[in-house]
Amino acid sequence: QAQLVESGGGSVQAGGSLRLSCAASGYTYSYYCMGWFRQAPGKEREGVAAIDTDGNTSYADSVKGRFTISIDSAKNTLYLQMNNLNPDDTAMYYCAADHRLILGLWVGYIGPTSNAFDAWGQGTLVTVSS
Repeated sequence: QAQLVESGGGSVQAGGSLRLSCAASGYTYSYYCMGWFRQAPGKEREGVAAIDTDGNTSYADSVKGRFTISIDSAKNTLYLQMNNLNPDDTAMYYCAADHRLILGLWVGYIGPTSNAFDAWGQGTLVTVSS
């Protein structure tokens, strides 16, 4: 069974940077997508960024130019480099993996998460203060 474990969250001042990591294990599909979602208190969950095994990427407009998603296949680890953070980026960040949801649908995905993805992480909290 696939498992995802996020790390790298924390507290940072506006303008600062953080790098989130998501270590995957037990995932055996040859083609799949991995991505990051976030949910702030009282707000809807939103897709932040996604990447497929060919290296193609997709970003939410709100993070373009500030966030970079990447994957190290040798380490089975997904990363999200977040620069120039602002208070609106404060949220719980979740890592996900799936071999069915095509890349172009990740950022706008608003459907269920339970049993809808091959794997869903436990989340890591990012807090940005002004």
